[in-house]
Amino acid sequence: MMDSLPDQFHALVTGASGTIGAALVDLLTASPRCASVRGLHRQSSPRLDFADEDSVAEAARQLSHGPRYHLIINAAGLLHTDAFMPEKRLADLNATQMRATFEANTFGPALLLRHFAPLLDGERAIMAMLSAKVGSIGDNRLGGWYSYRASKAALNMLVRTAAIEVSRSQKNSVLVALHPGTVNSPLSRPFRGETIGRPAHDAAADMLRVLDALTPAASGSFRSYNGDELPW
Repeated sequence: MMDSLPDQFHALVTGASGTIGAALVDLLTASPRCASVRGLHRQSSPRLDFADEDSVAEAARQLSHGPRYHLIINAAGLLHTDAFMPEKRLADLNATQMRATFEANTFGPALLLRHFAPLLDGERAIMAMLSAKVGSIGDNRLGGWYSYRASKAALNMLVRTAAIEVSRSQKNSVLVALHPGTVNSPLSRPFRGETIGRPAHDAAADMLRVLDALTPAASGSFRSYNGDELPW
């Protein structure tokens, strides 16, 4: 697993308490080529809370005293809560839902890019942000899901822009937006996730295979779990 990374590579998963994040941690922990994997979330040590910018900066500061990371994956994301579901029409739009969705899907990952990109190893490193195909503007044919679509489209732009900057100083790094597909998880369950979703470990394995094959030339791209490049 992740044969393109140096033997005994170091990995970091944020959003590790979620279904996909936990599956990624499990697979990486089981890999004999992975020397260490850290999983960060709101209750981890150090804690990571996208609603608290200081926690992102402090987590990065603490981790900077350890080894550089060859693999960083952000698996945190928000589609719905007990208080709201994705908007089906313009009349459903409200600022509270938009703020919460963007905080989880856009602002938090942006802070990760800022504070964690400097932790990437110079030999070869991959930083992936889990995005979503519904964040593709070119592929949007059904409408709806305003906040979620827009937050992921904005995330894609952040990844693309950061990839350009990071390539200037870390030429061996790959920054990518990655679509996991429909996974049987609490995020997708209200939308037939139990019926059409893949098991989280299958999705995690698929995504790791895609990341393993990426070269620096692919940095700044938007990829699907099957390796396809997705339209912006």
